[in-house]
Amino acid sequence: MPCLFCHIVEGRIPASKVYEDADLLAFNDINPQAPMHVLIVPKAHIATANDLTVEHDILVGAMTRRAAAIARERGYHASGYRTVLNCNAQAGQTVFHLHLHVLGGRDMAWPPG
Repeated sequence: MPCLFCHIVEGRIPASKVYEDADLLAFNDINPQAPMHVLIVPKAHIATANDLTVEHDILVGAMTRRAAAIARERGYHASGYRTVLNCNAQAGQTVFHLHLHVLGGRDMAWPPG
């Protein structure tokens, strides 16, 4: 089955890009759950967090640092923001390509879900 996020990374499906480098692509979510809702995806296809290996440590660190930079750039670093990495369907993962949600601009409930 074709991967939606792989198609976005490849440029076959348009996205509202926020950031791009050799390893990552960040874009605005098409169904935002907060005033800021950005998805950060690795350009390499990794289906879920269960598929991460020690070789991905730098990549996951880069995703986390990029989330903080995006929140800072958009002015949400001081008031707060949330990062979410869902793993598999019961946790809410709907696209099986690893992605980090970055949400900010509204009060967040706890526990989530």
